[in-house]
Order: sequence, then structure tokens, then C-alpha cells
Amino acid sequence: MQLMLVAWDLSDSDATPESLRPYLRDYAADAFSTLDGMRLKAWFSDAERQMWGAVYLWDGPEYVDGCFRVSRSIELIGYPPTSVYMFDLEAATEGRSVHEALSGLGLALET
Repeated sequence: MQLMLVAWDLSDSDATPESLRPYLRDYAADAFSTLDGMRLKAWFSDAERQMWGAVYLWDGPEYVDGCFRVSRSIELIGYPPTSVYMFDLEAATEGRSVHEALSGLGLALET
């Protein structure tokens, strides 16, 4: 499995973490959930530092190009990610959580 970290410094963009939330709520969360080979995508933000990005967990490197077919982030932000890193997954575990599932959680999806 491959872990991919993608991050934007939004300092040079008109986009903000707040302005990108409708994209997540209205499009991206559903669009990415249809990708083959993607086990997990978790978006993150830091409004104070104007940072935005995502962590992906892929079944293998051959699936990574799927994200480019559905993502509209570059279009909305105005430039490619500031940082992209690929790592081999060394280990994974899931702990006990008050949340039954990850899908549907996060600031962009709160009602």
C-alpha cells in the first residue's frame, strides 16, 4: 500500500480553507469515494497558516492517477500542490473511536 500526502500553501491563492469546503461537501467527498484502489482520503486544513491538503491511502501506485481524473482542486486553487509525497505504508491500525465510520465526518460536512 502507498500513502500519499498532498498539500497546498494557499498564500498565493484566492481560495481559503473555508471557501473550499463547499467543493468537499457538494462534489469531492462523493467523487473520490468512487475511485478504485483508494482505501482512504482525508482532507485537512489550517486556516491560520492557509494550508490545505489531503492524505490518501492507495492499494498500490498503479491507482494513484485516479485522483487526477476527479480532482478539481488545481482549478479552484489556481496552481498545483506545493508538496506531494509518496510513501510505502509500513503499518496501519485502527483504534477505538466514538465514530462508527470516517465517511461523513469533518468541518465541510457538518450541518
